[in-house]
Amino acid sequence: MTITSFDTVLVANRGEIACRVIRTLRAMGIRSVAVYSDADAGARHVREADTAVRIGTAAAADSYLRIDAIIEACLQSGAQAVHPGYGFLAENVEFAKALDAAGIAFIGPGIDAIEIMGDKIRSKNHVMSYGVPCVPGIAEPGLRDEALIEAAPGVGFPLLIKPSAGGGGKGMHIVERPEDMAATLLTARRVAASAFGDDTLFLERLIQAPRHIEVQVLADNHGNVIHLGERECSLQRRHQKVIEEAPSPLLESLANGAEVRARIGEAACQAARSVKYSGAGTVEFLVSDQDPEHFFFMEMNTRLQVEHPVTELVTGVDLVEWQVRIAAGEVLTVAQPDVVLDGHAVESRVYAEVPERGFMPSIGEIVTLRERASNDPHVRVDSAMLPGLSVTGDYDPMLAKVIAWGPDRKAALDTLDHALGDYTLLGVHTNVEYLRLLINDDDVRAGRLDTGLIERKLEGMEFRQVTDVELVAAAILSRQVLAPAGTAAPWNAADGWRVGAPAPWKTTVGRPDGGLATVGLTVNGPGFTARVESGVEHSAVMRPGPSGHAVLVLDGVEHHFAHGSPSPGPGTRELWLGSDGWSCRLEILDREARLQRILAGIQREEGAADPEVRSPMPGTVVSVSVHNGDHVEAGQVLLAVEAMKMEHQLVASVSGTVHLSSKTGDLVKADQVLATIHVAAEPTPEATAEPALEVTAENQKDEEV
Repeated sequence: MTITSFDTVLVANRGEIACRVIRTLRAMGIRSVAVYSDADAGARHVREADTAVRIGTAAAADSYLRIDAIIEACLQSGAQAVHPGYGFLAENVEFAKALDAAGIAFIGPGIDAIEIMGDKIRSKNHVMSYGVPCVPGIAEPGLRDEALIEAAPGVGFPLLIKPSAGGGGKGMHIVERPEDMAATLLTARRVAASAFGDDTLFLERLIQAPRHIEVQVLADNHGNVIHLGERECSLQRRHQKVIEEAPSPLLESLANGAEVRARIGEAACQAARSVKYSGAGTVEFLVSDQDPEHFFFMEMNTRLQVEHPVTELVTGVDLVEWQVRIAAGEVLTVAQPDVVLDGHAVESRVYAEVPERGFMPSIGEIVTLRERASNDPHVRVDSAMLPGLSVTGDYDPMLAKVIAWGPDRKAALDTLDHALGDYTLLGVHTNVEYLRLLINDDDVRAGRLDTGLIERKLEGMEFRQVTDVELVAAAILSRQVLAPAGTAAPWNAADGWRVGAPAPWKTTVGRPDGGLATVGLTVNGPGFTARVESGVEHSAVMRPGPSGHAVLVLDGVEHHFAHGSPSPGPGTRELWLGSDGWSCRLEILDREARLQRILAGIQREEGAADPEVRSPMPGTVVSVSVHNGDHVEAGQVLLAVEAMKMEHQLVASVSGTVHLSSKTGDLVKADQVLATIHVAAEPTPEATAEPALEVTAENQKDEEV
């Protein structure tokens, strides 16, 4: 098959990777076909493709994971080949088999390679026979909980429970003590079964101070296998990567780094040769920071990786183009001596989440978007974002990737920091501020990385808080932008006009922490005198800034803000402010909404209220650990909610009797009450005294009833 036989390729994915693949297909002169669920009908990848086919409803199981729907879309559109992107069906062997049976080319490796490398237990045993070093552990098919618990001491603690069919860190759990094995295995099996349809687990020794280093390989169908250097992916949260870079600063710091790079690269090539690999793939290794010359095979991802752009930036190789050419039967014309790593590249993943709340997922509508403030040729943004797009809880929380290149690591990090400072996405909480804090951490800058760094550093990070600056900006913007247009009559103008001296125009602003603040504005020449609830007075002038920004001059100091607001609703208006990669959501409350908020916040007598357990995010209830009416203790796990590939366990805040208002499988909203705990009132002295009246048979009966 030659490249000319691919005149139409279907991209069986969504989001930024679908847009990225479509971009290369267009450059190659190949017609692209997008597929979409109902939730993605207006998505960017649908708009950018030459044609698009609907494949189902919002749930991935009813759309992007439907093999029959993808095959039908190929037949409908005339696609001769399918690019799977990553995730969804990218490593699904049944998908590859179905495409083969339908006479449609799969832009990926052969079926045998997917089968062997898709099973972590089988893949470890397989590559070990080819001389590839592996992490000590127990990896046998069919092991149940009892056998794993029995084998755990031989592996050694701390250890890692991993799903055999897993990927992306999903379902991986660290166990520090033998007594925690049983409960953790229960959770790990449930997550593995839900995410992968296979609850097979295995154990690995937890490598202390581990570095996550992976090697990009390319192989054709004519026996040629090369590697394109390594990537360091040690900065992770919950086993999902956040920052990736190429080359690895660890190998760069070694006196014999070139020799180690050659050895780890050859080990990756050997793993690929062992399954007659074809296309682009990634072999992942664990390297101990304490003994960096030794590395251990973790797994091989038989697909394109999220972090592939950093390899492209330092090698100049378009990996998607080579995937297509290799699938079409072309010979790989890049030889190992041709691969030269030029400079340094760093990628940051922009997630819809709230890092300071444990990376809780976020949803909403994008009201303001500016992803590139300049045309810096050393900055690349892979994104699927559009203004007005709704970010839902149906899919992974990754929104975009910001990647920067520099002649050295410091220059690349500096360029990335500047690009993130210019990245503006309002309407959904993101981790952009966190990314800037992370890449400017002293240990990160020095290259002292490991997979536990994020958890250690998070608590000490100082996130920007809302101050008088933001409150005054919100009050002025609510007056100038959000307030409904009035007529010329002064009675209809919301400006505090009255006969005599002007009254302050008061705005109630809801803070991100749930508190309220009142800002009074009085016209003062071209600007305002602003009095915040604290009693502090400020002089304030607001004027338009570049690129739709607003400039607030507060007490003589300039502050630049991007701003945006979704469609108005009754009572409360949302207002988003953002600057330098930081953003916040504020609320503008009318009088009625303000009163309701104040009444809801009034503290009731201690013990009189029944504590409510609310979902911290929109998602699905995946497990309920108690029964209605059970007595629960403070800290006891009640249920678990999953959204955006994340499971969050909800615990009782107090002891008492639990009353459930949700069940497994329920779709829930953020802040929805899922359970209520009734707390027994403390007995009063009067209640504990002897009754004044004798209990009669009649009132005894009433008590029993």
